Amino acid sequence: LVGGIMVDMAREQIPEGVLFNVVCETHSCLPDAVQILTPCTAGNGWLRVVNLGRYAVVLYDKHKGEGFRVYLDPRKLDEWDEIRAWYLKLKTKREQDGDRLREEIRRAGRRVCTLHPVRVRTGDVIRRSKGAIGICGACGEAYPVKDGPVCLGCQGQAPYEMPVANKT
Repeated sequence: LVGGIMVDMAREQIPEGVLFNVVCETHSCLPDAVQILTPCTAGNGWLRVVNLGRYAVVLYDKHKGEGFRVYLDPRKLDEWDEIRAWYLKLKTKREQDGDRLREEIRRAGRRVCTLHPVRVRTGDVIRRSKGAIGICGACGEAYPVKDGPVCLGCQGQAPYEMPVANKT
């Protein structure tokens, strides 16, 4: 809910017709709100997650880099006990009152967020091309040849193991 509020706040600042990209400063939940409420997704490269560990989102003109950053502001949570407890992890998930949390978010709305203009260094967040694609000599799958003589999976970087019989 908070992510949706934040995305809406920033989106309203972008002039109609301007192509925009998004930077999320966390992997937690906020990218989901972006992908639901905008055409920006991780898949099309218009959403970039730069995990700074902050609950913040930036929408910006993809050509000029001018945009707006919105974050959930802990200085504005004094009157919102359940939001504060959730956001700052002062209660375990089991101890939280989900209904009360949703009601506080609904009542607080934009008042718990801060928005300010920013200029994105577009060179830092431009989607890079995969470059040339080749066929891995070890597994037979397509991969970016810039990764080396075999794909990253065959270099041992996959987060899983496959049975030998399934490798061909």
